[in-house]
Parts: sequence; C-alpha cells; structure tokens
Amino acid sequence: QVQLVESGGGLVQPGGSLRLSCAASGRTDNILAMAWYRQAPGKQRELVALITNSGMTNYADSVKGRFTISRDNAKNTLYLQMNSLKPEDTAVYYCYVQQPKPAWGQGTQVTVYS
Repeated sequence: QVQLVESGGGLVQPGGSLRLSCAASGRTDNILAMAWYRQAPGKQRELVALITNSGMTNYADSVKGRFTISRDNAKNTLYLQMNSLKPEDTAVYYCYVQQPKPAWGQGTQVTVYS
C-alpha cells in the first residue's frame, strides 16, 4: 500500500498563496489518480482538485482559476498551488490516492485569516 506525507500548510492572509505537497512512497505503480480534499470545521470533506495519470484535471467550482493541481511522476509527488486565498479556504487539506486500496494522507492545516 502507498504511504502519503503532506506538507506546506500554514497561516496566510487573504490574497496570499500556499503550495501543498504530498509525497507518495510504497506501492505507487498502481495509482490511477491523485487528488486533494479538504474539510472545514463542521463540514463534510469535499473534493478540491483531482489529476489523473494522463494529466486530466478537475476542480471544485469554488477554487477554479485560483488553485492548480500538478504531479511529478518521477518524484511521486502531488502538488496544490493555492493563490488568491480566501477565509473560506480555511480547512484541513488531505491528499488522496485512487488505487485498488485507496489511501489518505494525515492532513495539513491551512488557515486564511485577516
């Protein structure tokens, strides 16, 4: 099974930027797609962005034009570039790997505050 380690969360003011990383190790040869989810306090976990092995991407409407998902297959690393951050982007962000045994990262906190 794959192991995921996220990094890059933190505190940022509205309008600022952050870049999240998710390093995958272990069984990575059968990954079908990778994604970022987020969960704000009192809310359900939601899909933020997804990227397939062929490079196709999909974004939540709330982040289109502000967030960019990418992956470095040679490094088995997933990224999420977040620009023009808003207070409503505050959440714990989780890396997710779609494979026969899906896996989740431990989460990284992103807080956007005035």
